Amino acid sequence: MISYNPKEWFSFIFRFHKADTFRKLLPLMGAVALYSGLVAWLELEYWELGDESVVKNITITHSMLGFVISLLLVFRTNTAYDRWWEGRKLWGALVNNSRNLAIKLSALVPEEADRVWLAQSIGNYARALSAHLQRESTRLTLFEDFHPDLDMAGHVPNQIAKIMYHRVKDIRDRGQIDGYDFLSLQTELQSFSEICGACERIKNTPIPWSYSAFIKKFIFFYVMTLPLGYVFSLGYLVIPVVVFILYVLASLELIAEEIEDPFGSDSNDLPTDRLADMIAEQAGSLLQ
Repeated sequence: MISYNPKEWFSFIFRFHKADTFRKLLPLMGAVALYSGLVAWLELEYWELGDESVVKNITITHSMLGFVISLLLVFRTNTAYDRWWEGRKLWGALVNNSRNLAIKLSALVPEEADRVWLAQSIGNYARALSAHLQRESTRLTLFEDFHPDLDMAGHVPNQIAKIMYHRVKDIRDRGQIDGYDFLSLQTELQSFSEICGACERIKNTPIPWSYSAFIKKFIFFYVMTLPLGYVFSLGYLVIPVVVFILYVLASLELIAEEIEDPFGSDSNDLPTDRLADMIAEQAGSLLQ
């Protein structure tokens, strides 16, 4: 995730980050510029069409469809941002629940070995969840020292949650915590799996394919027909105008595509690795 100062206007305007949509759309924008120039030359120079041409009336259609495409893109962007923000709230809940669990364990668990083991387990769960959502191999060398039989090809967060639950149950069976304390810890442990499931729902359920495909086709045909009518009023200025319209419309769709899955490694995705490291650090500090 990019850290930035939202008040620095000039840095936004004159600097193009590698994640900026301008870089991604540059080849398409160049192709559309050539296409618009060809249409302008054909209609103005080769065919010598005048203002009386029926092709000019196509601008009426663009005026009507412009409102429709704006509504579609607003809905698309809002839907994608809702998914991004929900993912951030879930990871915020994981941070808070990890702190609460560590605080309770520090007060209830008497043996230092158990506290250290649980602190490492809390941090490893957060790291495993981050890697699981990014569909990368988990990086849990510390946890493997405790559980060499961990199936790294399976659902690692679930395995860690299961092992943590059994360890807390073992502490209760040893009589070091009572049943009421065990139920109190169970609530925090259960929330880990609930957060994992909610994140997986966002990760594995994109917007319907037909809806996404329709927006892309709508933008394509809308932009490709723009030069046909506006060339009579703009002349060769239709080239930069059409390219700019393409940049605006396609950028909104690209941004929505990127943020609707907030658990990847793109620049606009959530900093889950950083949050996981923070959870591990705070759990270790609280359970010392």
